[in-house]
Amino acid sequence: MGLLILLGVFAVCVVIGVPVAFALAVAAVTAFFIEGLPLVVAFQRIISGINVFSLMAIPFFIFAGELMFHGGIAIRLVRFASAAVGKIRGGLGVVNVLSSMLFGGISGSAVADISALGSILIPVMKEKGYDDDYAVNVTVTSSIAGILVPPSHNMILFAIAAGGGISISQLFLAGVVPGILMCVCLAVAAYVIAVRRGYPVEVFPGFHALFLSFVAALPGLFTAVIIVGGVLSGVFTVTESGAFGTLYAFLVTLIVYRSLSWEAFKTAVLNSVRTTSMVLILVASATAFAYMLTFYQVPSRMIDFMTGVTENPVAMLLMINAMLLVLGMIMDMAALILICTPIFLPVVMSIGMDPVQFGMILMMNLGLGLCTPPVGACLFLGCAVGKVPIERAVKTIWPFYAAIFVALMLTTFIPDISMTLPRLIAG
Repeated sequence: MGLLILLGVFAVCVVIGVPVAFALAVAAVTAFFIEGLPLVVAFQRIISGINVFSLMAIPFFIFAGELMFHGGIAIRLVRFASAAVGKIRGGLGVVNVLSSMLFGGISGSAVADISALGSILIPVMKEKGYDDDYAVNVTVTSSIAGILVPPSHNMILFAIAAGGGISISQLFLAGVVPGILMCVCLAVAAYVIAVRRGYPVEVFPGFHALFLSFVAALPGLFTAVIIVGGVLSGVFTVTESGAFGTLYAFLVTLIVYRSLSWEAFKTAVLNSVRTTSMVLILVASATAFAYMLTFYQVPSRMIDFMTGVTENPVAMLLMINAMLLVLGMIMDMAALILICTPIFLPVVMSIGMDPVQFGMILMMNLGLGLCTPPVGACLFLGCAVGKVPIERAVKTIWPFYAAIFVALMLTTFIPDISMTLPRLIAG
């Protein structure tokens, strides 16, 4: 009964429009009250959720992404990607995917990716004769590369939700190959559609122009080297690497590129504060909610339920993927990471899956949810940027969904895709 009340209060709050963070808190406090637990314990759980040193890396990553968005790094990455692969049939679609992989690997944010690259590439693609729904669909689906390609603040949330026993550096390494694999699948889908629709071919600017565009983009790309390289080398902690990466991004945009105005800086600060506040409130509320899920023995009950349905590991993984895909379509990603990790992680560990590999499966599933209705944040933002009705975009986006699904299935059933780099480098 207590579990039904917990889930029921949360569902009612979400349906009537209460923000997810507050819905989690209300449901958790209600369950504490029903069970007769001291409310001070609920307060302690909420505070303990954000009293984690690793969480300090998140505002740094968010701020670095905002600085790069407003400081001109995105346009230089687009120019480099265009010079490299623009000569392919429908090359701007492939450029979009490559740019998302490069920028996402620096900012770590799908929403920042769409805001930065979508506002640049979608108008250009329309001008070059590309259909607006194609331009939006490529931008939306490729944006989730930032969730997998390190650094990603969502991986930090996963590590915390898993109890803090998972190395963030291993998660960063594990995301490289699945992120690249997903982008390759999306690039193939973009190319096939471009050929079928007869989109134009861009002129190759020459190796000299390619080299110059690479040199111009290199200072921005080096931000990811500082953040990820500092963590993997052991020189910095995750939080320290985020701080140094943010400082470097500020200096590059201000001194090297000279494209960061005072107004843009204030906007970056304001957006970073707003986003960070939302994330931390969500983490605090979800910690109390997850505590009650554990109190009601939901993880062990989930294991019993799934093993009662089937003991086949393949079938169990397909069931988990299906559940995550459905949940990703109706809830915010950060909330789902914090809620689903303590539920499903014991299940996959019971069938021998490494927690790091499950982290990649979780990220890809929930990333796909960002691109699907009814509450896909990336889909809504991409359609707003491209001025395309959501209904029209969804009608033609299915090949890109299929591309992400192929990458998801390969990552799910071939452990080496996500585990090779962590084993070779991090041990």
